[in-house]
Amino acid sequence: MADMGTSLGGLFDRPLFTLGDNPITTTTLILAALLLAFAVWGSSLLRRGVQRALVRRGGRADIAGTISGLVYYSALVMGVGLALWAAGIDLGALFAAGAIFAVGIGFAMQGIAQNFVAGVILVFERTIKPGDLLRVEGQLVKVVEMGIRACIAQTRDGEDLIIPNSVLLQTTVTNFTLRETTYRVRIPVGVTYGSDMALVQATLFAAAREVMSRWCTADREPVVQLTRFGTSSVDWDVGIWIDDPWELRVASSELHLGVWNACRRTGIVIAFPQLDLHLDRSVTEPLRLLAGRPD
Repeated sequence: MADMGTSLGGLFDRPLFTLGDNPITTTTLILAALLLAFAVWGSSLLRRGVQRALVRRGGRADIAGTISGLVYYSALVMGVGLALWAAGIDLGALFAAGAIFAVGIGFAMQGIAQNFVAGVILVFERTIKPGDLLRVEGQLVKVVEMGIRACIAQTRDGEDLIIPNSVLLQTTVTNFTLRETTYRVRIPVGVTYGSDMALVQATLFAAAREVMSRWCTADREPVVQLTRFGTSSVDWDVGIWIDDPWELRVASSELHLGVWNACRRTGIVIAFPQLDLHLDRSVTEPLRLLAGRPD
């Protein structure tokens, strides 16, 4: 038994390879693995504790998440370094041996680091926060969660988008709820040239005010403007304010329907493209003869 213990001890203490001037044995690898596992577990525990403490003291959830993420990664890096040091690995030799590999990792991590820094800036600037309505790359989205690398947003069709923080920081983003939530809904309306324009203006204004009363609590008035004399119609622009930009489609639909019903009640004709066709006599004469009609 003593010989077996000695052989097992020799097996665990036998150098597997050498890193710099330090021999790496099975024992050092097991110790490093245990310490690394403890570092991961301890960092996660610390992250949850910091986040709970900040939220309990009234901190914002997004700021608490960012700070706890920074604490997590800092503690994890320190734990990994401690595990390697406790296992007898010379970190200087390790870094020297992996210098070329580290350069490649650095280039690969460039985008991640960029998004990480952008996330920290966004959290502390507070220009974008959960619940905000944004137009990003031509699409209206609602911010659900601000992460340390990316933002999770939802479209009006229920799709979840993962938007890198650098996109929000480096491109032009429209924030509909940055200072106030009111938003103007506009629709074009074309009426025939024979319409009474004073009646048209009054009718459009009354219809817009009726719809707006259901969508806006702010002290604002609808906007009705004559925009141009078109080819087949006199064109007007009708605008109302709504409290929630997320309901843009529904409010626009109600405004269209309200204008339509109001014009029907007052006898105003909403114009549509028309084409007058004038034919020369050289064309109409053969047609008349074919139809067997006299002049």
